[in-house]
Amino acid sequence: MKYIETQTLPSLGHAEVRIIAHTPEAARAVAEALRGCFAAAEQRSYPGLDGDTRLHLTVDTTAPAGPARSWLASSRTPVGLGTHSDET
Repeated sequence: MKYIETQTLPSLGHAEVRIIAHTPEAARAVAEALRGCFAAAEQRSYPGLDGDTRLHLTVDTTAPAGPARSWLASSRTPVGLGTHSDET
């Protein structure tokens, strides 16, 4: 079944994201990942027709959420907190 929603487009530089998941936790995890990349407005959550969760989110594609750190960068010990060469 196809569902076509008719509404106005978001403002320039913004995108409306629709997430459909079996559980609210899964939908929130996807929204959190998007927030790591883009500035986002408050999410709106709705129950789906088949017991699923529908989450709507507006992201601002012109304003990044902040520098995303790679796994490698985030796993390194910050400078000044590791063992010094003169310590054993």
